[in-house]
Amino acid sequence: MPLPAPYVPEKAVSGQSLGVGSFNQPNDIFVTEDGFIYILDSGNARVIVLDNQWQVLRTIDGFEMDGQENKFANPSGIFVSEKKEIYVADTDKGRVVVLTSDGQLIRVVDNPQSEILPPDFKFVPLKVTADRAGRVFVVSRGMYEGIMQFDENGKFIGYVGTIKVTVSPADRLWRALATDAQQAQMQLFIPTEFASVDIDRKGFVYATTVDINSTETIKRLNPSGQDVLKRFGHFPPRGDIRYRILGNNSGPSKLVDIKVLGGGMYVALDSLRARLFTYNDEGELLYAFGGRGTQLGVFNTPVAVERVADKLVVLDRGKNNIVVFAPTRFGKLVSAATTEHYNGNTDRSVDIWREVLRMNSNFDIAYRGIGRSLLMQKKNKEAMEYFKLGMDRKYYSTAFKRYRREVMQEQFGHFMTTLMVLIAAFVAYRIVRKVRVRRSETREA
Repeated sequence: MPLPAPYVPEKAVSGQSLGVGSFNQPNDIFVTEDGFIYILDSGNARVIVLDNQWQVLRTIDGFEMDGQENKFANPSGIFVSEKKEIYVADTDKGRVVVLTSDGQLIRVVDNPQSEILPPDFKFVPLKVTADRAGRVFVVSRGMYEGIMQFDENGKFIGYVGTIKVTVSPADRLWRALATDAQQAQMQLFIPTEFASVDIDRKGFVYATTVDINSTETIKRLNPSGQDVLKRFGHFPPRGDIRYRILGNNSGPSKLVDIKVLGGGMYVALDSLRARLFTYNDEGELLYAFGGRGTQLGVFNTPVAVERVADKLVVLDRGKNNIVVFAPTRFGKLVSAATTEHYNGNTDRSVDIWREVLRMNSNFDIAYRGIGRSLLMQKKNKEAMEYFKLGMDRKYYSTAFKRYRREVMQEQFGHFMTTLMVLIAAFVAYRIVRKVRVRRSETREA
């Protein structure tokens, strides 16, 4: 059943409306915690900086390096640290440029050197992010080993999040039946590349891949590079689950960007069918919205998603504009309940989830959220009812086991008392019967 809209389009922002001229193939956008907006206008080789009121502060179209003016060349990714240092993935020049907030050069990360890199390696950065320690994570074109990691001085220190090779059953069967000559001509099974990268406050790196055979297209990498994303929903978090195999817009979702929203939530952008998918920390789909079209609120070629306060902004390269989405009451309630549960405030989350159910009685996650809160409060019988409504077999089984133990503990005293009385009555009956038998035998003798 369709659910109430979580977001509604508020406005579209273009280069003309900002007074900086038309955007030209913009590739990325980044919003800082205090609401400052950085637009990477790739075709015009510039960075447009806005304040939290969408007013233009400055345009960075170059910087001074070695005493000479230097320009960007088709940059693809941008990130801004808490220190307001601007990281730009300058794609065609094979470098990551780090600038101050006013566009002064700090350092350049380029030409990485390492024994683990092939001799003919070409550094082509596409997306970039950095943690609080200054380590830089770069998605590079043609780099199948994982996300490239650099230290605070720009030295390459290795890969994180190596992608496992996934082979379809049809490919396995074909290789098993093929001759040695045919196998030699077959294409090698090469891991797919990462498509986007983001980082949360705890230093976990969120990334997406475009792999039609994988169910792990979204990853959450810990500092050791291990994928620790939870996938406890009915389906793994990977966008559309059911889709057409042939025809236009067929195939699985192509998640080209990801944004950590906080409160355990994150949103992934599908460029294939131009939709946004929001998940909680358990990997459960909260809602999806968007689509392809010409009206306000749908997209042509969406390439990046960001958050401005409680709103979402989507950069559309096809339309050369930015669409701003405001949350509805339903969207705000779902976000608030998810955040409260994530922070451990179970009592508050239950009240909000009940309000969500008044707006949409088919919202499974609300039933599961209430059930988990009741389970933490040891209200196992009530929790069972909500898990049943939410179709959550795993937690229903947990609640059932606890409720069964609870019933046994409550009834154990009555059960043992009844059992002892029955045993005593049985023993007394046997004694009385034996006495009567002996008396009867004595009389007969």
